[in-house]
Amino acid sequence: MNLQSNDFELFGLKQQFVQDRAALDARWKALQREAHPDKFAAQGSAAQRVAMQWSVRINEAYQRLKDPLKRAAYLCELSGAPINAHSNTAMPTAFLMQQMEWRELLDEAQNVSDLEALNARVDATRAELMQECAQLLDLQQDFNAAVQPVRALMFIDKFSHDLEHGFDKFE
Repeated sequence: MNLQSNDFELFGLKQQFVQDRAALDARWKALQREAHPDKFAAQGSAAQRVAMQWSVRINEAYQRLKDPLKRAAYLCELSGAPINAHSNTAMPTAFLMQQMEWRELLDEAQNVSDLEALNARVDATRAELMQECAQLLDLQQDFNAAVQPVRALMFIDKFSHDLEHGFDKFE
């Protein structure tokens, strides 16, 4: 193992958006077994520290790879198309209008059914954007074009958390 490897190389995976979650989970467990610090107890504290570094690195990579949104952003960044979500918040007008409409629907929800209907719309939009990411990242390998749907998914992810809290009002 090489600490300088990217996450995909570390896990022995093809560098692409679509991944088999079960295979990813199995590989994570195998890597953790290989790098577990207890396995190096007989070799002394220095070997255990290195094993701990590996364990941390494996966990960081796993957190990025198992989450489709983080994986998409990581692929863009690896390919020289950083997301820059904190410094660039510009989005297409139609998307911003949709976000405003969803916020209004969330604020005006009268019952769980209203929130479930909104949640279905959000989930449908998320699914469309995930499909677009798969197309742009894996098939077209247009990482610059993929930045926009990845950023849109980040907005949707944040809104989904707010929507989850909206359900709490009716419990």
